[in-house]
Amino acid sequence: MVAKNAEFTRGDGNKGTLKFEIPVEDHAAAIDAAFNKIKDTLDVPGFRKGKMPKQMFIARFGEEALYEDALNFALQEAYPSAIDATGIAPVNQPQIGVESLEKGQAWVISAEVEIAPEIELGEYKGLTIKKQDVEVSDADVDAEIETMRQGQAELVLAEDRAAENGDTVVIDFDGSVDGDHFEGGKGENFSLELGSGQFIPGFEEQLVGHKAEESVEVKVTFPTDYQAEDLAGKDAIFATTIHEVKVKEVPALDDEFAKDVDEEVAGLEELKAKTKDRLAEAKKNEAAEAKEDEAVSLAVDNAKVVGDEIPAAMLDEDIYRQMNSFFASMQNQGISPEMYSQITGQTNEDIHNQYAEGAEKRVKTSLVLEAIVKAEGITPDQAEIDAEVKSLAAQYGMEEDAIRNALSDDMLAHDIAVKQAVNTIVDSAIEA
Repeated sequence: MVAKNAEFTRGDGNKGTLKFEIPVEDHAAAIDAAFNKIKDTLDVPGFRKGKMPKQMFIARFGEEALYEDALNFALQEAYPSAIDATGIAPVNQPQIGVESLEKGQAWVISAEVEIAPEIELGEYKGLTIKKQDVEVSDADVDAEIETMRQGQAELVLAEDRAAENGDTVVIDFDGSVDGDHFEGGKGENFSLELGSGQFIPGFEEQLVGHKAEESVEVKVTFPTDYQAEDLAGKDAIFATTIHEVKVKEVPALDDEFAKDVDEEVAGLEELKAKTKDRLAEAKKNEAAEAKEDEAVSLAVDNAKVVGDEIPAAMLDEDIYRQMNSFFASMQNQGISPEMYSQITGQTNEDIHNQYAEGAEKRVKTSLVLEAIVKAEGITPDQAEIDAEVKSLAAQYGMEEDAIRNALSDDMLAHDIAVKQAVNTIVDSAIEA
């Protein structure tokens, strides 16, 4: 069903009225759909349930009795058609109003909608951005190699010596506040690296200087912002027994260490050279990301949202999209939203507030990039869409048909166009 005489009249801010008609020739199909929806529920004397003919129903109750359901069916196609005809981009659910629903005449419908705001672009080409450092120094390589050494370290029992910062102790502990034990305050054979900050402030320091099989009464005060409100700010005592003290032994910096880390190298010098190449590639990628972030951010800052306001519906949609993406990522790691909340002490409201902080910049960025697509007349062709399908299939290890089933050509074209808008900004930027 194609809407006729569609027009949009802007009101205050980003709100306005979309008015359109559903022509008479489309009414019959909508009325048929409405009758088919209710016919099996009809229980009318003289007819078996569900067997009353449509014309008999209309003769008895009038065609108008079906108009409400018929209109709902018609709107499923007519409303999107009116949107396409006017070229607007609603960001919320419409408030549908009926101006005329006369028999034998076009149905006249109005919809109160809020649309995406217009963007006044500022400078987005030739922007001056900071030149990124991509040099890899010998110190960078040495630091990375040292990280590898620490990763190869082994924990061995420290014979007859007291624990030092950096050692790992195996302990039993049992905490209490005013003599009362509390949930989560007890553990057995727990491995704790001293100085790691894994326990509350003051705990780990009090184990330094003690040997295996010693018992220590650790006295601490819970932070005032501690996640368990019933413990926040309170003094606690942990009866602690040290079972073992383990010291970290790192391998010697030699050819054998190098071959243990990377079996493809012949020795330490080759490992250093390979590490330098890897760090250089990583720095190059980081520099490219930083260049893109800065250039796009400047282009967004230079642009103006007409009316200086982004609709709340757009901000809410962005926040929930970010939250859903985050929870999906956690779910892939086997962590449910409930489990994440228990682990971190964060509520859904906390996470919502975190994403709300950047929502306005994210939405404005999207609007600016789409405005650049329009200003530059960027229109990806079929060859570019096909190339994007191949790229995504290779990236995710999927069949091309699966990509096409999941993403329409319009969706792919939109994403390609936005990428090209980013390239327009970045490629013209001047590093200084």
